[in-house]
Amino acid sequence: MSHKAGFVSLVGKPNAGKSTLMNALVGEKMSIVTSKAQTTRHRILGIVNEPDVQIIFSDTPGVIKPHYGLQESMMSVVNGSVVDADLILFVTDINERYDENDVLERLQKTKSPVAVIINKIDKSDEEKVMAKIEHWKELLNPEAIFAVSALHDHNIPAVLQFIHDKLPEHPPYYDKDTLTDRTERFFVSEIIREKIFKLYDKEIPYSTEVLITAFKEEGKLTRISAEVVVERDSQKNIIIGKGGEMIKKVGTYARQDIEVFLSKKVFLEIFVKVIADWRNRKNYLKSFGYEN
Repeated sequence: MSHKAGFVSLVGKPNAGKSTLMNALVGEKMSIVTSKAQTTRHRILGIVNEPDVQIIFSDTPGVIKPHYGLQESMMSVVNGSVVDADLILFVTDINERYDENDVLERLQKTKSPVAVIINKIDKSDEEKVMAKIEHWKELLNPEAIFAVSALHDHNIPAVLQFIHDKLPEHPPYYDKDTLTDRTERFFVSEIIREKIFKLYDKEIPYSTEVLITAFKEEGKLTRISAEVVVERDSQKNIIIGKGGEMIKKVGTYARQDIEVFLSKKVFLEIFVKVIADWRNRKNYLKSFGYEN
């Protein structure tokens, strides 16, 4: 019996709900989901294994015009994922306007099948949805258009069926028990970063990076040390909060989720470190796992 396998890239603007869609398609929480834009910084693979099919979903950073080194690295990840994909899911919000012509041009030129996913239709009405479908038919002429609500799992099975139909015949790329290409340490750092996005306002979440400096399993307990990197002393003070109150909140909420993720008791300690202008310094970006 033949086997199908391939890479499916999710591409779209920040806040289109790509991460929620990725989690719905994979059936696991692979990508951090917050109401703030630009939460996804890396390409994260989520692998779905079935007896005769392996789907490798790739969640990418939201498409933006880059203003500093970190964002340039993020956009290079998006471009790479469009080139590598066997199938592209272009995720757009029912209410968003799309003006990033460079991405639309890439999608028009790609030889890979493209499906437009109109997300968040639970926030709209049928007339608006039909108008949006016609808009994308004219603009991109994709192989398929799906109106979905990733948050409520609406129409997700239809998207999965389309993927099954379009995947090329190929042996599995990964072992059948592999769920992602990322390590436990990576997901632990993402859980902590998610809490920072949810607990702090304005520029703070975008100026932070989370590094796992120690990860030791001691019987039924896992000891984890993390560093939250910020760009200025004033940001460090905000992250820590009065009497350490805010960093304690981050630690408590993160530890609870990490314990669920690892299915183990966790001792978590978090330190805050200042590295001036790290988002523009190539040596730091590279050491943090961002590369062009």
